[in-house]
Amino acid sequence: MKKVITYFLPVFIAGLLIASSCNKNNINPNIPDVIINYTINPNSIEFLELNTVGGWIYLDEVPGIIVPYPSRGIIVYRYDLNEFKAYERQPPNEPFKCNDDFLGYTKLLVGNNYPFVEDTCNNNLYQLLDGTLFSGAGQYSMIRYNAMYDGALLHIYN
Repeated sequence: MKKVITYFLPVFIAGLLIASSCNKNNINPNIPDVIINYTINPNSIEFLELNTVGGWIYLDEVPGIIVPYPSRGIIVYRYDLNEFKAYERQPPNEPFKCNDDFLGYTKLLVGNNYPFVEDTCNNNLYQLLDGTLFSGAGQYSMIRYNAMYDGALLHIYN
């Protein structure tokens, strides 16, 4: 029994040290606590912008789709014929820094900067292809949701 304890005790302590040394600072504390679960037909006329590779839409601006608070909406991007990307419109770095009394907090915008997404408050640019920070200050990439496409329907969820 003593032999077993002397063998497993150092292994157990080493395991605790390794587990406690993991870098937990890469987890974005700004991720909205909300359930995202939408299914759309990206090939329909309603989502005309998604019919071609490189097309994108703001899902929160589609009539009949209400994205729950505290999410600020979703950017859906057609990466290629069979793959889509879905990102949170909440800026991942300092999301509560800027507030407009009429519009509320800042949302990420694609607009004139395509293929980049802009945080107009911090002047950060993110790549639409993978959500990483391209220029500006911050340590977090865009918050990404799962996007599963079966050839007909696109399911976006977290």
